[in-house]
Amino acid sequence: MSSSKQSAKFVNGSGGTVTTHLSVADILEQQLDAVIKEWLERVEKEPELSRIQLSYEERTGHLPQLLRDVIVRLRLKDDGTKAPISQAAGIHGELRRQQGYTVALAVEESRLLQVSIFTTLHKSIRHLEFSSLLPNIVTIADEVDAQLKEQMLRFMAADVAKDAAKDATKDATKDAAAQLAKSA
Repeated sequence: MSSSKQSAKFVNGSGGTVTTHLSVADILEQQLDAVIKEWLERVEKEPELSRIQLSYEERTGHLPQLLRDVIVRLRLKDDGTKAPISQAAGIHGELRRQQGYTVALAVEESRLLQVSIFTTLHKSIRHLEFSSLLPNIVTIADEVDAQLKEQMLRFMAADVAKDAAKDATKDATKDAAAQLAKSA
């Protein structure tokens, strides 16, 4: 979708300087830690999210791979084919369920990720390649939403499996009780 250009200043023929701008993917790649820091600051300001006590690694460990997936998606040629599903997002959804998150909290985290990405891009506006900025914004939103969908599918699948295990235990208990009643 966007080319990977490096920012460089050079003197043109008339003695002035010319700056080549960076792609959105390049900015995000260079600012990965800044995006994570921005996101964490926003999460810590949300009482419902900060109420769940997690270490720095537990809270942010998933972000580098999710952001790399966004960067990969930005660098794909937009040929109308569907982007690959983020495996990291699915694992993250299952992990967040185990950590006590609700669906609403996972959605809020995802929203804050988009805000953090866009804030980081805004701070880098002087270095951005404008010709592909809006299509890249659409791609970022689409990728983060696709990651959220994958998180929720795994989150719900884990709930279904947990409920099925509970039902199986109840059924086994009922069967054992029936067997005891027959033998008594």
